[in-house]
Amino acid sequence: MPAPTVTGMTKSPHPPLSYADTTTAVPGDWARRTAGPRPLIVKTGGDAHESGPEQWRLDPGRVSRPGDHDAEEVLAGFWPDEDEVAEDPEWYAEVLAPFGPGWPGLAPAGVLDADPDARAAEVADSLLADGHWRTWLKDPRLALVPTGRSADVPAAIGWTGPVHHERDVARLCAVLRSWEDRFGIRVVALSYDMLVVSVAAPPRTRAQAEAIAVEHYAFCPGVVQGGESLGGYAEEELLGKSIWAFWWD
Repeated sequence: MPAPTVTGMTKSPHPPLSYADTTTAVPGDWARRTAGPRPLIVKTGGDAHESGPEQWRLDPGRVSRPGDHDAEEVLAGFWPDEDEVAEDPEWYAEVLAPFGPGWPGLAPAGVLDADPDARAAEVADSLLADGHWRTWLKDPRLALVPTGRSADVPAAIGWTGPVHHERDVARLCAVLRSWEDRFGIRVVALSYDMLVVSVAAPPRTRAQAEAIAVEHYAFCPGVVQGGESLGGYAEEELLGKSIWAFWWD
């Protein structure tokens, strides 16, 4: 089916990001974007900085290139070392279980159970239709980002959501590129400080999920909260799941 004509395009103050139309996004909108810029669901409702991209601190001029970074080096640099663990060994023993200090390495590639772009469309529809997600994704709009890879979307718009964890989002996009290659992820939705990706090769065993949980914790430590362990996170949030969500304070 040919791509529909884009009408009512409204430029944001940030040239890398534009709205596809002037209406709230609904299920089916993503799938209709069959060519051209990368689609992205953005949250536009909320108070102050939590509302739309016009209020986000987008800064594409201060971002490096994702291809200049190695995903494993980025993740290994965030993993707690022995000195950090020694500061609170009981807490880290609980949180990092079944792992410990010392980078465990990247998870092996998964096996696709869907076309990555088709899975992204499915996940986009579920975000727009599901009441649980809509409590977070207030007033969603479909945005368009001119970039060749979905994994590069945050860097292309200069997204600063993870600034308290990593100031150069291109380094995290290097990880997203690796996940794109190994797990068929696509960047589907952004808010001021939250990122949601679709997954076309979700882990099917506890061991696979735990290996991926290692990368998630390095990428975004907030995924493990309230004394939860990596093993518990893997079982509850990753095993067989086609949506991965990350948020930074």
